[in-house]
Amino acid sequence: MQPLWAPWRMEFIAGAKPDECIFCKFPKETGGAADRRNLILARTPHSFAILNRFPYNSGHLMVIPQRHTADFTSLSPEESADLHRLVQLAVSALAEAYQPDGFNIGMNLGRSAGAGIADHLHYHAVPRWAGDTNFMPVIGATKVLVEHLEQSYDKLHSIFARLLA
Repeated sequence: MQPLWAPWRMEFIAGAKPDECIFCKFPKETGGAADRRNLILARTPHSFAILNRFPYNSGHLMVIPQRHTADFTSLSPEESADLHRLVQLAVSALAEAYQPDGFNIGMNLGRSAGAGIADHLHYHAVPRWAGDTNFMPVIGATKVLVEHLEQSYDKLHSIFARLLA
């Protein structure tokens, strides 16, 4: 049996937890280098798209309102429209970049619902392929990602830039 190396997962498990909400902190840092470091793919007036640093699949991204809130019903009509338009663009960008067979798009509201960052709501957009659920996560407790985050960033960032132009 060959061991698989997945050091990114240990960073999440054992790493220091930030004092500040990362979904508030990262968008405050501006500029191309900061966006790349923080994996921010696109910004709109009320939302932003960011790659998940600990993805379920290559291309796994999140769409997040700029305003810090865990209450989905508190979004203003403008915030909601902007957020959902960016989710649509995320699906378009992922479809173009990865040609998946389908998508999981959803939001976990509250820790008991599975939200890793429960205080700042966010959508997940995960590209899916026929047969991508296999024995590795079940038997080996390991997820195989076929693309490095920087490659995903480069691919998706340029598509988002074109779609938002």
